Amino acid sequence: MAQPQDFPELTREITNSEKFFSFFQRAITDLNEQMDSLQSRGASGGERADAIDHIQAGIARLSDAVKDASSIIPAYDQRTYGDAIKALSSKSQELKSSFAPRPKFAFKSGISLTQKKNASAISLNDAALLAEQRRKGVPGYVSGSSAGSSMATTPAHLRSPAPESVDEEVHGDSHDADSGSARIRQPSFSQSTSVKIDNHEGVHIILPPSAGHATSSGTLSNLRRCVVDMSSPTSAGHPFAGLTLKDITNSLIICGHVSGAAHLTNVRDSVIVVASRQFRMHESSGCDVYLLCSGRPIIEDCRNVRFAPLPELYMTEDDQNVKSQWSEIDDFKWLRSEPSPNWSVLAEEERVDQKLWREVAPGGPGIGVGDVLRAVGLHTS
Repeated sequence: MAQPQDFPELTREITNSEKFFSFFQRAITDLNEQMDSLQSRGASGGERADAIDHIQAGIARLSDAVKDASSIIPAYDQRTYGDAIKALSSKSQELKSSFAPRPKFAFKSGISLTQKKNASAISLNDAALLAEQRRKGVPGYVSGSSAGSSMATTPAHLRSPAPESVDEEVHGDSHDADSGSARIRQPSFSQSTSVKIDNHEGVHIILPPSAGHATSSGTLSNLRRCVVDMSSPTSAGHPFAGLTLKDITNSLIICGHVSGAAHLTNVRDSVIVVASRQFRMHESSGCDVYLLCSGRPIIEDCRNVRFAPLPELYMTEDDQNVKSQWSEIDDFKWLRSEPSPNWSVLAEEERVDQKLWREVAPGGPGIGVGDVLRAVGLHTS
C-alpha cells in the first residue's frame, strides 16, 4: 500500500484542511465564550453594545474565512461550518435583543424562542460532534481551559504616597512627560465597581490596593505616552473580570491579573504586561507583550508584535501552577503552514531587566514618565 508521502499534494491538502478545522474550532469557542461573558459586563457606557458589535464583526470575519478557504474544505465540512456560523449569528442576535429596551407592542413570530434555541443548539452540536471525531488527529488543537489567578504587585516600599481623591473615572489631564516632572496619580475609585481611564497624555497612574472593589471590569482608552500600573488591586485576590485596552500609543500598561479575557485593539508602539486566562489582540503593531496566559493567545490584523513571559516581579505562588502558553500564539489572519511573520518571541537579551521592573517602572522622586518609557525601550518624543 502506498504511504502518505507518495502523494504530497494529497498530504498537503489534508494538512491545510485540518489546520483550518483547528482554527475554526478555536474561533467558535472564542466567540461563544465572549457571548457567555456578556452577562458580566456593565450596561453603562455602551459596553455591552460595543461587545456585541465586536462579536458580530468576528462572526462576519469567520464567515468570510470559510468562503476564502472553500477550495481546501470538503463540502460536508463546509455545510457544518455554515450551520455553526448561523447558530452563532442567531445566538448573538438573541443576546442583542435581550439587552435592548423591550417594545410595548410586538407581533408574534411563527417560530418560538425555544425552537430558535434548539436550532442553534443542533448546529453547534453538529460542530462539536465533528470536533470530537477529529480533534485527536488535529495538530495544535487545545481545548478551553481556566485557571485561578491573582497578581503580584509592586513592592510596598516603592508605591507612591497617599491616594489622591478621584471619582469613578479618570479623564484627561495632561502633564509633561519629561524626566522627573510628571507627578504620580493614585485614583481611589472609591465609589466605583469598575475602572475607566481615558484621554491622557504623559501621565503616570498607579491604582492603589484600595481599588480592589473596582475590578469588575476595566477600560483604558485614548492614552499617549503614559505609564499605567493596575497590578496592585489584583494582588489580594481581586483580578479584573475583563479588561479592554483601546487606542493606546507609546505607553507602558501593567495590567495586573484578568480572570477572563484581555482585549486589546489599536495598541501601537507600547509595552503591555498582563496575566489573563485569555488574550486577544486586534489591529495592533510594534508592541512588546509580557504575558502569562492559560489559553492560547490570539492576534488578528497585527504586525510586529513580540511576546515574552511575565516578569517574576508580577508573578505569585498561584502562577507557578499555571501552564502559561505565552508563546503559543494563534494568528487568525495567517492560516498557512509556515510560521506567522506578524509575531515573534522577544529575545532574552532585549527583554526589560528585572531590576528595571523593580526600581524604575514604579516611578518615584526624580523618575518621570519619560524615564520609565525609555527604560522599557519606548520613545518619548
